[in-house]
Amino acid sequence: MTSPWLPDVLRSPIVMLIGESCTETLIDNFNLLEPVCLRHAMSKGLGLGIVLGGCIVKLPQLFKILNAKSVAGISLASYVLEVFANIITIAYNYRKGYPFTTYGEAVFIGMQNYVITLLILLFTGRANVGLATGALLLVFTYSMFNSDIVGGALMSAFYGMTIPLVIFSRIPQIYEIHKNKYTGQLSAFAVFNYLLGTAARLFTTLVEIDDSLVLLGAVLSLAANGVLAAQMVYYWNAPEPKDKQRLESKKKN
Repeated sequence: MTSPWLPDVLRSPIVMLIGESCTETLIDNFNLLEPVCLRHAMSKGLGLGIVLGGCIVKLPQLFKILNAKSVAGISLASYVLEVFANIITIAYNYRKGYPFTTYGEAVFIGMQNYVITLLILLFTGRANVGLATGALLLVFTYSMFNSDIVGGALMSAFYGMTIPLVIFSRIPQIYEIHKNKYTGQLSAFAVFNYLLGTAARLFTTLVEIDDSLVLLGAVLSLAANGVLAAQMVYYWNAPEPKDKQRLESKKKN
């Protein structure tokens, strides 16, 4: 076995990410093409990137809402369903003991979705409903993490429900865009980063987790985000519905 040549200050974080065995293979022995460790390292690197990306992916959407003081074109139902799906996903993966790099982005995306949901209610004149919704989500979160309240079998059933929930959380937003032929205050950065993130998450799931429920969720999430991204491209320069009506009336006159 080759002696470590990398300083501990640089080597230790790599060991924490990919493990001692693969660090020896890829770094110490410089065997960069060893397939098992290479695939494992790629998965861990992508997973870490997804988690870090999850910290900021919804911030442009948040700033866009705050700057415009409007939630035009944004579906409340989509965000509420997505928050519930985020909470269940985090609890399921945590209780299963899966690596944080395989689900960690859900923590940060869930917090951002939670704030956006409250902003939607605030800017649509439903602040009181927002307070009640916030409290309900906190109670639901506590229940999901407490095995005395939600047992293992029930937790798996809840996670199974997130698979259609992921699809249903996108359908109201997809329908909203289709109906208005306009993306409104929806952030292109968030949509396309979500698409790339779910594609990368599918790879990390295939490499690191032997769980058909998690795999199915990743596949369907990628498909739903793909539809949303396609709409974003198709309606990229579409005018606001009011402007569209003005243009149509001018043409008639």
